[in-house]
Amino acid sequence: MTGRQGPSSPRPRPTRTAKLFAACTAAAVGASLLAGCGALTGGSGGAREPVTVMTWAPEGTKATNMPGMPAMAKAYARWVNTKGGLAGHELKVITCNERNTTFGAAACARQAVRAGAIAVVGSYSQHGRAFMTPLEVAGIPYIGGYGASDEEFVSPFSYPVNGGQAALLAGNGRQLAGGCSRVALVRPDTIAGDDLPALLGSGLAEGGRRPATDVRAAEDASDYTAAARQSLRSARPASLAGAGKGCVTAVLGDRTETFFDSFRRVESETGAKVAVASVLGSVAQPLLDRTGGRNGPFEGAYVTGWYPVASDPRWDPMRKVIREHAFADNRIDPAEPGVQTTWIAYTVLKATVEAIGGGDEADISAADVFRTLNQGDGVLTGGLTPRLSWRFEDMLSSRDFPRIVNRDVTFQVVRQGRLVQLKRDFVDVGETLVRAPSAG
Repeated sequence: MTGRQGPSSPRPRPTRTAKLFAACTAAAVGASLLAGCGALTGGSGGAREPVTVMTWAPEGTKATNMPGMPAMAKAYARWVNTKGGLAGHELKVITCNERNTTFGAAACARQAVRAGAIAVVGSYSQHGRAFMTPLEVAGIPYIGGYGASDEEFVSPFSYPVNGGQAALLAGNGRQLAGGCSRVALVRPDTIAGDDLPALLGSGLAEGGRRPATDVRAAEDASDYTAAARQSLRSARPASLAGAGKGCVTAVLGDRTETFFDSFRRVESETGAKVAVASVLGSVAQPLLDRTGGRNGPFEGAYVTGWYPVASDPRWDPMRKVIREHAFADNRIDPAEPGVQTTWIAYTVLKATVEAIGGGDEADISAADVFRTLNQGDGVLTGGLTPRLSWRFEDMLSSRDFPRIVNRDVTFQVVRQGRLVQLKRDFVDVGETLVRAPSAG
C-alpha cells in the first residue's frame, strides 16, 4: 500500500463544555449560578454536546447534480434525533453546494473546518485535490464520499463505503466481456475520465476481450451526435455473422441521458443495432422512470452498480426514514445512488460514534472519529455492503486505490423499465482492480 499514513490523532481541543464551565466559574457570584453551570457538564445525567457534520454535493449546475445527498443527510438527522441522537449527542448537519468546481469544493471543506465538523459524510465531488487537503490539515475524516475522485481512495482521512467509479468500470468490463465482442466507451473528456478506459479494459481482458474504443465527449454537451456516430461505428461488429455482439457503454453522469437520446436517433437513421450499457450514477431507476420505462432508450441496457437494486428489502429501513421524515422532499429518491450512499455513510457515522461511547466526556472530536475508524473491526450495513473496515489489513493491494475496502458490485439489466439484478450475489472485482494498469 502506498500513500501517506495518518497521524495518530490531531491535537485535542478544549471541549465546549470545559470552556463554558470555566467562563461560568470566573463570573460566578453565587451558588445558584454555579449550579446552573454545572448542568452543562457531561457524565451520567448531564447533557452531552451536539456533534456537527457536513454533507456537500453539487446542485443547480450544468453537469452532474446530487441534491438528494444533502437532503437525505438532513432527513437522517431529523430521524436519529427523535431516537436520542448519536449515543446521546444531538446530530447537527450543515450542507454546502459544491457547484462542481474546485473553488466550490475547497470552500465547502473550509466551511466544515470553521464549523468544527467531526466528519464530512456522504458527499459528492470530483475535485478531491481541492477538498481533501483542508480536511487533512484539520484532521477531519471524509466518510462515504461518492467515489468520484482518486483522492478518496488514497487519503488516510478518507473512508469510502463503495469502490467508486473504479469498481464500477472494472465491473462493467467484467459484465460486458460475457457477450460483447467489440465495446466502445463514451466518457467525459476530463482528468477524472482519463482513468476510465484502463479500468474498463481490465474487466474486458479478464473475459478475454480486447480494450474498448475510447470515445471522449464533453461533460456538459447538449448534443452528442458526433460521439454517438463514432461509438456506433466502433462497436458494430465488422461481420454481422461474427461471434458476439457490439456494445456501447456510456459513463457521462447526468449527461448520459442526453447521449443516449442522440445515440438512439443515430442508430435509427443507420439501421445499426448494438447493445448499450452504463454504470450506477449515470443510469439509475429515477432516470428509467423519467425516460419512458419499458419504452425508453435504456430498455435492455446492462448496468453495473455498487448496491442491491432499489426494490431490495434491505433498503426498507431507509425508505421508512424517508417516508416519516422527508415525505414532502422531492429531492430524495430512494432509488438514487447518491441518496443510497449517504444512507450508508451515516450508518457508518452512527456506529462509529456509538463505538466511541459517552463516558464522562461530553464532546466527541474529529480525532475520536479518526481513531475509532482506524481501529474498529468494521461496520455492518444490513447487507447493503460487506462489513466495512479500514484497518491496514483490509486495504486493497493497489497503488491507485489502496483505500477501497468494498470491492463488490452488482450486475443488473433493464427489463420492462426496471433494474433487475442478474446475479443474486455480489461480484468481487478486487483482483480486477489490482491488475488494472496504474494511472501513475
